[in-house]
Amino acid sequence: MGPLSKSLLLFSLNWLDAQLTLLWVRLNVATEGNALMATLIEHSEFSFFGIKIAIGAAAAYILYRCAHLTLAQRGMTLVLALYVALMFVHVATGCVALGLSIPLL
Repeated sequence: MGPLSKSLLLFSLNWLDAQLTLLWVRLNVATEGNALMATLIEHSEFSFFGIKIAIGAAAAYILYRCAHLTLAQRGMTLVLALYVALMFVHVATGCVALGLSIPLL
């Protein structure tokens, strides 16, 4: 997978995270774990979403532009791994919201 594909994946996962976070907060299933972002949600969901997307876009762009550097390559791998793990948390949250039991590994 090339740098552009990884950057687009990072941006997409960031967007999905923002959407799912707003959904879980609206349904009172979960709260935002980041205190600063939780304050933004309380102020305005639009502010939360805009800032979340702007930060994700900036990170994806910087990591793409610096993809020739080892640090950026490792950073991209780390953030993608964290977002994939976060998607599992969102799936678990969705299961709880739907009343489904979560299998324990």
